[in-house]
Amino acid sequence: MTISKRIVLVLKGYPRLSETFIAQEIYSLEQMGFSVTIVSLRHPTSAKLHPVHEAIKAPLLYLPEYLYQEPKRILKAWWKARKHKGYKKAFKDWIADLRRDFTPNRFRRFGQALVLTAEFPDDGALIYSHFIHTPSSVAKYAADILGKPWSASAHAKDIWTSPDWELKDKLASMEWLVTCTSNGHAHLQGLADQPDKVRLVYHGLDLSKFSKRRSIALGGDGKDEKNTVRLLTVARPVDKKGLDTLVAALAQLPTDLHWHWTQVGTGEDSEKIKALVEELGITKKVTFAGSMGQADVIKQYQDSDLFVLPCRIAKSGDRDGLPNVLVEAQSQGVMVISTPISGVPELVRDDQNGLLVPPDDVSALAKALETAIRDPKLRKQMGEMGAKIVHEHFEHHASMEPLAKYLRESLSKV
Repeated sequence: MTISKRIVLVLKGYPRLSETFIAQEIYSLEQMGFSVTIVSLRHPTSAKLHPVHEAIKAPLLYLPEYLYQEPKRILKAWWKARKHKGYKKAFKDWIADLRRDFTPNRFRRFGQALVLTAEFPDDGALIYSHFIHTPSSVAKYAADILGKPWSASAHAKDIWTSPDWELKDKLASMEWLVTCTSNGHAHLQGLADQPDKVRLVYHGLDLSKFSKRRSIALGGDGKDEKNTVRLLTVARPVDKKGLDTLVAALAQLPTDLHWHWTQVGTGEDSEKIKALVEELGITKKVTFAGSMGQADVIKQYQDSDLFVLPCRIAKSGDRDGLPNVLVEAQSQGVMVISTPISGVPELVRDDQNGLLVPPDDVSALAKALETAIRDPKLRKQMGEMGAKIVHEHFEHHASMEPLAKYLRESLSKV
């Protein structure tokens, strides 16, 4: 049954290969009968798409990425937006925010909110934003101007790099917020005037695409050059992923151990990581595969023996929540090695379905890697346990039900 009242979904960028979970959520909402319009603050940086992007039917509105690029559109939007009753409140709130955060970004968000207000779908009833930082700034200003209810989803970087004053203001303004890790949930509840506004909803995995492998081969033990143990990391090379720690740990492994590491994804530190691999003399044992579509990433999981992601808290405070790649890898029966950062321990149980080592501890990571590489039975046992946990507790459709319930309740009030 189609729900006629439309959700206006504000995203930082769309489509993005690294945010498959958002695309899967949008597709599922459409399948559940919700009408959705996608609003993106930025244009895509890659021409590649996942199949789920192509299946989404929602209309797409791109806001001006930089205000100077579309001055006439901004002026026209301001002329229209200023006639709304809520404009004065939104402008007052923006000035207060600007005093605490006098940045080009703050000007840009208000300008984008004006355009969203002016070009808002006629049947738009509810604004819902993914990430509580910049997309929610646009959502809040636009909601104030239009007098529309709004809600949001918070994840990781957006929580931990946003100042408390801003999080408090947004939480007070919105109807409800969902977040995907228990520590993020606790932190946001502590800032909310009404803690029950903040709800914990894990990201699930679409198991129709990540169906369980029929069997998990033992793989090698690192002794045979012809049966190399295949290590995999799917992650953008950025500080919080800890790939420099991983490269240093790989370089510490015994020289007679036969392994090969493949890294999928591109990011701001790509060249830095490649240079470190060369500097430490392990170039022949490493493949940088770049960005991949979902089908190719799934094949990488299935062809691998061990998945490694040594997350850390970056100097900026940025950190992962519960990385979806860990859930994806475990769905395919691949043992994982990671760190007890944020929501990782909510999935990876140390010595049961993976190994957890302290972040930035090169020696501990090297020891864990060597242990897993030398013991194919351990990898198989932990991989099978990981697949069991994912298929029992991280199924996408079950995780969508709470979100759909909150959205239906909000739409029913409009």
